[in-house]
Amino acid sequence: MISDIGYGLNSLAHFLLLLLLFTVRKPGVAKHLLVLATATTVFWSSSMISTVFGPVSLSWLLTADAMKQLAWLLFLAGCIQDNFTSIRQVLLRPVTMFIVLPGLFAFIIPNLIWIDASWRYLMLIVLSLEILILLEVLYRQADNDQWAYKPLVLYLGATHLFEFVTYANATMVNQVEVGYLAARGYIYFLLIPFLVVAIRRISHWGVDIFISRDVVLHSSLLLVAGAYLFIMAVIGYAINYIGGSWGATIQIILVVMSFALLASVFLSNSFRTKIKVFITKHFFANQYDYRVEWIKLTKILSSSMTSKSAVYDSALQGILQAIKYDTGKLYKCKNGGFELLAESQPLPLDGQEKKILRTLTDYSMSHSWFIDLNEFIVKPFNYKGLQLDRESVKGWGYQLYLPLFDNDKIWGFAVLAAGEKEKVHLNWEVRDYLTAVTEQISMYIFHHEAAEAVAENAQFAAFNRMSAFVVHDLKNVLAQVDLILANAQQHKHNPEFIEDTFDTLTHTKARMDRMLKQLTDKSVEDNQQANAACMLSKVVDEVVKNRCAGNLPLPSLHKLQEGEVSVDKEKVANVLYHIISNAQQATDDSGTIDIVLTRNAQHNQQLVLIEDTGIGMDADFIENRLFKPFDTTKGNAGMGIGAYDAKTYMESIGGKLTVQSVPGKGSCFTLAFPLV
Repeated sequence: MISDIGYGLNSLAHFLLLLLLFTVRKPGVAKHLLVLATATTVFWSSSMISTVFGPVSLSWLLTADAMKQLAWLLFLAGCIQDNFTSIRQVLLRPVTMFIVLPGLFAFIIPNLIWIDASWRYLMLIVLSLEILILLEVLYRQADNDQWAYKPLVLYLGATHLFEFVTYANATMVNQVEVGYLAARGYIYFLLIPFLVVAIRRISHWGVDIFISRDVVLHSSLLLVAGAYLFIMAVIGYAINYIGGSWGATIQIILVVMSFALLASVFLSNSFRTKIKVFITKHFFANQYDYRVEWIKLTKILSSSMTSKSAVYDSALQGILQAIKYDTGKLYKCKNGGFELLAESQPLPLDGQEKKILRTLTDYSMSHSWFIDLNEFIVKPFNYKGLQLDRESVKGWGYQLYLPLFDNDKIWGFAVLAAGEKEKVHLNWEVRDYLTAVTEQISMYIFHHEAAEAVAENAQFAAFNRMSAFVVHDLKNVLAQVDLILANAQQHKHNPEFIEDTFDTLTHTKARMDRMLKQLTDKSVEDNQQANAACMLSKVVDEVVKNRCAGNLPLPSLHKLQEGEVSVDKEKVANVLYHIISNAQQATDDSGTIDIVLTRNAQHNQQLVLIEDTGIGMDADFIENRLFKPFDTTKGNAGMGIGAYDAKTYMESIGGKLTVQSVPGKGSCFTLAFPLV
């Protein structure tokens, strides 16, 4: 009777596995051979139930065992290679015939001629050894897939090692021990989970089994209970082996403790939840194909970046598509209220919406949770501390509340509704998935908001920079006007002075018009548009006569070699005026300033050297301060951008500005212009 229960459980377990294999639609040689081996095991195990089919004869026992071994040998022959396309290929392979030949011999020959039982025991020992050898070969050649094949090796290895021990013992005592036969059904039954795990892991078999999480949960709880009973059985066996007996007190204590333990296993919600999450994480396929979902999310977020509203629309669509919803809203928390940024097929407004959103946001600030409002309606105890009227929530219609965090603060949130779609429930996997999605979308939004802020700051910085150059130019214009006024009293009756004054004022007005245009257009003219071929000696001469003549010492111009350059005359004049004016301020009235024009034939450059005998500069000042904008040694009288402007302009036309200076002896500024 005890053996019948074991074989019955084993038959039922393998029959259920067989039904699962029949539901798999993917074709595969391994699947078909596995179906054959499993069906054979069901038949073999069922035939051992004596209460149904009567007492099992020794002849049938050995024949049925040989048939079962043969089926699993054929299955292993099909697993040796993973590129078979049909069972015919497996059968016609010479190696397959070599593998199954001992099994065919053990199954067929005893039914044709009489063979002594001891020889049949030996045949079954050989078959068990052959299966163990094939398992080792299969495991060794699996390489990186050994993890997947390990449960299969454990299942077939343990069962056939037991078969080997059973028939080795039978060979020695010339009979099969009843105890081994009674235990065999239970052993196969207890080891079948290894076969299921192997089927799930080995992908190229074409078998993809999924089992209800609730079923596995209950099975796992039963397994826990079984483990407890097993421990109790071991303790009882040890006591009986020693020769003692259970005391009444010990029996009562253990019975009470066992009931308490089993009650805690079956009734503890937290324990059941932890077990369920563990099983789901480690034994089931993911609900989402994360690679595919991440590619889809990336495409959605990169589809539209033209405006701020498009960014928010893309963010909302990314959240909706992540769980295949169509209805939702995206809000931003702002000044104690909520700003609607984007919406998709919104539900009708509800009078309680603002109150609900405020309550949900306050709750998320302290808990950092996603909230499933459908779950809240049914199981409010899962959201302790959330005070909402459930009828108002039902009338509002939105199901999911997903907060978006900026560090530890809520930046905003999305509310989603399933509409006509299938509702998503927030289990551990969906929560982890949505956490990754919302973090990615949050970074996407923050990135664009930061980029927009940087762009605005860049516009203001550009405008401020342009304004600084305009103020610098105005200072130069003012210097020209001051020069006119300084000489007006002395030369106001001189027609030539009056003519020069009008020319200067005309030039000054043109410069101021140009500066005003830059300010109103918020742009700077392209250097190339104002460039024209010219001789620098004329520009230098005009700067010295019209802008620098009122200060001492007067510069001296020396033309050694000269060629044409293509420059903006106005800007070059400003550069030269700034350098010459600084040289005059740094040099005593008795000193000298020489402007030398020469050529560098090797680099095809026109050189302008401005040399003075002034106070000079040290290397640290030239390296760290001379060309740094808004750093000046003139106090409020200077802007600190003249040298920076000169260097920037020279580099913009492909030229170069270098400085050599010795403190107390003077400086030399060298401007290298590309020749035309």
